[in-house]
Amino acid sequence: MFDWLQELAAVNHKGQVAVLVTVANIRGSGPREIGAKMIVTPTEVIGSIGGGQLEYQCTEFACKQFKDMSQSTMKRRYVLGSNCGQCCGGVVDVLFEFLPTSSILWLEKLIEHQENNRPAVIVTSTTDVSAKYVVTMDECDTESPSNVVDNARSMLNAGALACMSGEFLFEPIRKSTFNIVLFGAGHVGAATVDVLSKLDCNIRWIDSRKNIFPNTLPLNVNTITRPDPANEIGMVESGAYYLVMTHSHPMDLDICDRILRRDDISFCGLIGSQSKRRRFERSLKKQGIPVARLQDLVCPIGITGILGKKPTEIAVAVGAELLMARDQQFKEKRIAPLLEVLG
Repeated sequence: MFDWLQELAAVNHKGQVAVLVTVANIRGSGPREIGAKMIVTPTEVIGSIGGGQLEYQCTEFACKQFKDMSQSTMKRRYVLGSNCGQCCGGVVDVLFEFLPTSSILWLEKLIEHQENNRPAVIVTSTTDVSAKYVVTMDECDTESPSNVVDNARSMLNAGALACMSGEFLFEPIRKSTFNIVLFGAGHVGAATVDVLSKLDCNIRWIDSRKNIFPNTLPLNVNTITRPDPANEIGMVESGAYYLVMTHSHPMDLDICDRILRRDDISFCGLIGSQSKRRRFERSLKKQGIPVARLQDLVCPIGITGILGKKPTEIAVAVGAELLMARDQQFKEKRIAPLLEVLG
């Protein structure tokens, strides 16, 4: 998972200059969403704003700023068809921010808020190099214009997405709400965590066996060893996505029973065949799970059409199904962009 705050802090800590490249606005179709970023230094490019000619031209322009040592923030417009020869057909505004080797106050503030799980909005002026504000629900920079603060807080209240409003780019910095709970650290479980950890999500990975987890894990993966993994279900926040793939069918059954007794889950997936599903349905009915609730049990898991049984193939199919479930919920909740929030 690309964490641009931590990546930028690491670059700054090394004493390197950088240009922060951000997709500021899109009309029509574009290769990435508003707020997508990459960090360009004199020696490397970190992250991506969509690849292709757009990214190539933006990287080239960012590198020119090192030669000029320009301290300005600039916005450039790229017409993907005529400027970049890309078939998307959209128009993309890209923001270029030159960042010096000295400490960056707004970056330090954002990382502090991130570490304390405090949602914030970073507001960047596209016309004034010095105008960059950090706003939370109860804090803001003293020089922040009142309308900027009000708009940023409206955005936090609504859970809105990054958006341009007038001359300002508003970007939410909040912990991902895509929470995945995965039971089982066997070959398929490990492959699934490897695939999912590259997404903007939080993974709680649970197993009953000691010394089963890898020594090195991505930052968004938290491992838990419990003799009775099902007891962890009561500790999970609402709206989580559950995947059950332990080494034990009785353990799988107990875990599924506990999950389906909750009324606030987003997804419950069980690895196995149609035969395993039928057996589990019979057992869960006997244990008091309503027939209607059993419809929420997804088994087999993974999108249709992928027939491979190798761990990574299963992991890719499962990851795709989770993304489909997440995006469907996103549409139903209709998280509004900032312009709709502000009316």
